Amino acid sequence: MFKYKRIVMISLPLLFIGGLVAYRYWPDNADQPEENPMPGKAKSSTLNVQVCIAKEQKLVSSIPAVGTLLPNEEVDLTAESAGKVVGIYFEEGSRVKKGDLLLKVDDSDLLAQHQRASFQRKLLEEKLNRQRVLFEQEAVSREEYDQVQTDFNMVEADIALLDVKIAKTELRAPFDGLIGFREVSLGAYLQPGVLVSRLVDDNRLKVEFSIPEKYAGLPLINSKVSFTIEASDKEFTATVYAVDPRIDPETRTIMLRARCDRADSRLSAGMFARLNLITSQSEHSILLPTEAIVPEMGGKSVWKLVNGKAQSVPVETGERTDEQIEVLSGIEVGDTIITTGLMQIRSDASIHITDIK
Repeated sequence: MFKYKRIVMISLPLLFIGGLVAYRYWPDNADQPEENPMPGKAKSSTLNVQVCIAKEQKLVSSIPAVGTLLPNEEVDLTAESAGKVVGIYFEEGSRVKKGDLLLKVDDSDLLAQHQRASFQRKLLEEKLNRQRVLFEQEAVSREEYDQVQTDFNMVEADIALLDVKIAKTELRAPFDGLIGFREVSLGAYLQPGVLVSRLVDDNRLKVEFSIPEKYAGLPLINSKVSFTIEASDKEFTATVYAVDPRIDPETRTIMLRARCDRADSRLSAGMFARLNLITSQSEHSILLPTEAIVPEMGGKSVWKLVNGKAQSVPVETGERTDEQIEVLSGIEVGDTIITTGLMQIRSDASIHITDIK
């Protein structure tokens, strides 16, 4: 029995090795052709791709920037003459009209001087009239008449000077606007130049921003600006009206100011603005997806579909957006342009369209 088991243990490995050798060199298994997974059909060489149709679109070229909203006009209202405040005629944060009286400084001494000068003028006016009659009758000399005339003119000048000084005791609004906080109190003694309040014309706002110096040669005056603010998702517009003639030597930028076409309650002076300065705008540009452009040694090209076959066409490109690029020449409106599988395409390759953008 032991001998039988020993024979079996020796025979099994030999049989296994012999089977492997027979399988390796069996003639029916050698050079057997690969079975066609789809009998009766040849393997397909058509490439599945996505395409887009070239069409005219609106293209806006712009320069991004950031800026600050400024009031159309802003002024610090200050006292022009020294004296005690005897009247304050505005409410903080209220709207005022041009010429409205805002503050009054005591002018009693000036009024007294004005009244005195008025009496002198009346007296000299009567004396001048008498002297004129006498001078015409040659009853007085020319010198006497001229002296009275001079005295009258000097009184007239004194009265005019007093009128100016009295006017300076009144602080009036130089334009329509919104007045700020009051910085003085009734009864306070003002010195010339002391701040009374601040007046802001917020009926129209300005946007001040800067752009790199490389754009200095562009026609920037009357360019349109679109901008947004943090407080609103609405897009606002403005028009450039002034360009600083000097380039900042530290930042190498040009300062511009644009005026808003219309004031909006959501806009306020001092706000931060994200804006785009529109440099050109076209309604008839051909735009293609960026991935459709194939860079080459001599330029750029696209794959155009003609009668079901792919053809490489050189193109000239222009402006670029986030997802599209302008094509200036090489294709026409209505051409079918391949956008996927560009690395596998060969000239005159058969194309099967899976999607049209």
